[in-house]
Amino acid sequence: MRTKTLKKNKINVVTLGCSKNVYDSEILMGQLKANKKDVVHEGEGNIVVINTCGFIKNAKEESVNTILEFVQKKEAGVVDKVFVTGCLSERYKPDLQKEIPNVDEYFGTTELPGLLKALGADYKHELIGERLTTTPKNYAYLKIAEGCDRPCSFCAIPIMRGKHKSTPIENLVIEAEKLAANGVKELILIAQDLTYYGLDIYKKRNLAELLEALVKVDGIEWIRLHYAFPTGFPMDVLELMKKEPKICNYLDIPLQHISDSILKSMRRGTTKEKTTKLLRDFRALVPEMAIRTTLIVGYPGETEEDYQTLKSWVEEMRFERLGCFTYSHEENTHAYTLVDDVPEDVKQERASEIMEIQSQISWELNQEKVGQTLRCIIDRKEGPHFVGRTEFDSPDVDNEVLIDAAKYYLKVGDFVNIKITEAADFDLYGEPV
Repeated sequence: MRTKTLKKNKINVVTLGCSKNVYDSEILMGQLKANKKDVVHEGEGNIVVINTCGFIKNAKEESVNTILEFVQKKEAGVVDKVFVTGCLSERYKPDLQKEIPNVDEYFGTTELPGLLKALGADYKHELIGERLTTTPKNYAYLKIAEGCDRPCSFCAIPIMRGKHKSTPIENLVIEAEKLAANGVKELILIAQDLTYYGLDIYKKRNLAELLEALVKVDGIEWIRLHYAFPTGFPMDVLELMKKEPKICNYLDIPLQHISDSILKSMRRGTTKEKTTKLLRDFRALVPEMAIRTTLIVGYPGETEEDYQTLKSWVEEMRFERLGCFTYSHEENTHAYTLVDDVPEDVKQERASEIMEIQSQISWELNQEKVGQTLRCIIDRKEGPHFVGRTEFDSPDVDNEVLIDAAKYYLKVGDFVNIKITEAADFDLYGEPV
């Protein structure tokens, strides 16, 4: 007679890195759930799957530390198995197997069926758009393409994610409909490069056509565009943004630098003149648009003159949203053949100075919003505030609107008109009207 009951496995998925990894974890969890597996995201489980990031030095260190942490838990008998997937194991699998052998198995970015098999599940092809979302219920990421064909010198993404591969419009519409049925109101379109969407399968840049299909999905009220590339930007997207209320007046377009010599070495396929013209065209077509960009300082060969060119350009362009990163010297990229010659303290100094300028610009632009009434989506309650966002803000990276929870009751996931009463560098304060 058996007295010992079999312990039921619980799979804990841990996600590191960008929104594209969040999306991949959600797909993995959707597959596991369809296989009747007990799965949680960043909770407690005796089987752990770590979805890693391998993009830059800090992200790699965080991924390695997380793997080591769970391997120690395995050795202590707290967890039974540890699996590693994602960009770090795609890029460094042989090294990781050698250095951290106590992981049960490593999988790359395209080995989902193999990972599922190791977890005792089958890959179900018919599950278009089935996923367990980990974001607040009102928004979700929609990954419209995988990989990248751009030759940027500093970037390791093509090594980890392969060539650009667009997802067909009909599949994305099915996915959006399923998300809407689950209460999602905002879609955040992501890819390594939105600008390139459709070139591989439709033989033309087809982002506008995809947007036209997505705006017809009932229940979706906002569609936000992330990670567009400046070269070959499809201007018909802006025409659509202008006339279609569901498409947020917002664009995330990482520009990286503006000095011509650095842009050339970075293999960005553009110049200061072309980039500035593109941004002016954006502003002329959609004056109310918020433009988010990211910049890299300390790239090999960046002189004081290059940096001053970038600095004065940031002051001139007055981006609504901007992030600045220090250059990370990544092996197997084209830039790795160059000498990483800008000292670390100079890189940090330059990044801090750019962010200082940006925080002043952000403060000034925010002051202009005082007295205005803006439509906000309420993401969460945190401490004494309800936290919302305008259409000009993306979750986790942009400004937030704080509303006093002691005075007003708001429902998470609702759209509310908020009158802005006060503004700081990166946050707005307001009350419902």
